[in-house]
Amino acid sequence: MEFQTTDLCDANEGKVRAVAPMFRSYGGKTRFAGPIRTLKVFEDNALVRSTLDTPGNGAVLVVDAGGSLRCAMLGDQLGLLGVKNGWAGVIMYGCIRDSGPLARMDLGVFALATHPMKSVKKGAGDLDIPVTFGGVTFVPGQYLYADEDGVIVSEAPLL
Repeated sequence: MEFQTTDLCDANEGKVRAVAPMFRSYGGKTRFAGPIRTLKVFEDNALVRSTLDTPGNGAVLVVDAGGSLRCAMLGDQLGLLGVKNGWAGVIMYGCIRDSGPLARMDLGVFALATHPMKSVKKGAGDLDIPVTFGGVTFVPGQYLYADEDGVIVSEAPLL
């Protein structure tokens, strides 16, 4: 997929929202895009696992993990599920682990930081609801574009 978020912003002024610059790229894909699916969870990644274990169909999973820096919400095992099931990427408003293996996967992964500790697995959280962080509300079915310059969201596809 060839695009630049900067060009998309310039060509779609007033139609895109830019997420505050808070993420680092950890996945093997540094540029990815797709329709948005969302999760709202906190220090519990059971729903992240079960969601990535379903067909992604090129979607981007946006996870509002509350910005927690106390444990990882995605690692290499869940990354492999995402690749196997056709997810374009994951935006994690929280931490990931296994950054070395994730960097070699055909998956976009943006997160706040890395953390070696795993999360709990109780299954608490919400799927496919609007979530807000970084000054942007992510609505399931809207579109996300991510690259080296940042993350933008639009109501309709731009490509």
